Amino acid sequence: MLRGADGLERWSGADRLMDAVRKAVKAAPLGRGRDALHGRWLGHPLHPLMVQVPVGTWLSAALLDALPGHRRAARTLVGVGLAAAGPAAVAGWVDWAELPREQQRVGFVHAAANVTGVALYAASYVARRRRQTVRGKALGLAGLTAVAVGGALGGHLAYRQASGANHAEQVSHLVEQGWQPVGELADLPVGSAVRRHIGDVAVMVVREPDDEVRVLAEHCSHMGGPLSEGELRDGCVRCPWHGSVFRLEDGWNVRGPATAPQPAFDTRVRHGRVEARLRHPADAEHRTDRWDAA
Repeated sequence: MLRGADGLERWSGADRLMDAVRKAVKAAPLGRGRDALHGRWLGHPLHPLMVQVPVGTWLSAALLDALPGHRRAARTLVGVGLAAAGPAAVAGWVDWAELPREQQRVGFVHAAANVTGVALYAASYVARRRRQTVRGKALGLAGLTAVAVGGALGGHLAYRQASGANHAEQVSHLVEQGWQPVGELADLPVGSAVRRHIGDVAVMVVREPDDEVRVLAEHCSHMGGPLSEGELRDGCVRCPWHGSVFRLEDGWNVRGPATAPQPAFDTRVRHGRVEARLRHPADAEHRTDRWDAA
């Protein structure tokens, strides 16, 4: 199974179709609802939480199907799962559109398996309503099998490909405690982001006009994009890969798809040299950002 999932990462047969779907998902007029679907308010992706409802109800329906006298309860559970599958799928597609190509390939098959499962459960529900009990149970079992395949691929996405994981979490384990040297203040351009290192950890450094220095971890918490190559505006930096916006002051993720703040550093200048110390934890306050909603 692992070899098969790894093979999906390299399979390019559906790339043109995926590009069309991705374009449609990105163009959907979701506004600030897009960040809500990403789970920025929750601190981690919302999709894995939402899928627990359809998976749980359908598994429970399968258990009731094995017992006598629970036809109505099983049918109700199938219906609840169908109602919950739609919002979960929307959240999943929104996350999928921001993934790298290899993850999108696995995610596309993951979605196809789940769509198959939903179609089978919809047919199962119709059969149950028509009192075609045996047919309804058989279709439900087939649907559960398809959803299980989709779930396995979802696990590959989450745990092997690290989709939705915080890609900056390791910073706190790699940076030594206390003040660490960053470089000479005179070597930092004013108003531009540059890449420097604190020990073995890459950081993005911005020298502001008043010689205040802002330091964030270089690799975006969403998918590891290089923040030092991003756009600076209104005290924030936008990741050049997927557009996540982080506040320079404290690393707060003002806009998704990133769901985790960026590790931020306190800074000081001593004898013309910049020193930084990792902030534990990032004390990021919720404030209205000045980036336009476009």
